[in-house]
Amino acid sequence: MVTKTKKEVTELWLRDVPPDEVFWFHDGKMVKNLDELATTLREMPEETFHYHVMGDKNNFSNWVRDVIGDVTLANQLQKATTQATAAHRVETRLNWLRARL
Repeated sequence: MVTKTKKEVTELWLRDVPPDEVFWFHDGKMVKNLDELATTLREMPEETFHYHVMGDKNNFSNWVRDVIGDVTLANQLQKATTQATAAHRVETRLNWLRARL
């Protein structure tokens, strides 16, 4: 079994995902990496955020966990109840990840 280094894992989390794994918003927009997710979370209409985060449903957390592979950020997003909090958590995580490179 090949084990990836921390740097390799970090690079994977920061990369663009394959075209068939991008995150599609219900309004037709899409993001392909964490940078785009952070920007879009800051700029999207509130109703778009609530469409994807409602009750126990959190599409952003699921995408980060299942596609990006960052369980820590996914868990942080699962607890984010506001758009500003979600954006801040992604931005904070991005800064921490980049510091590891």
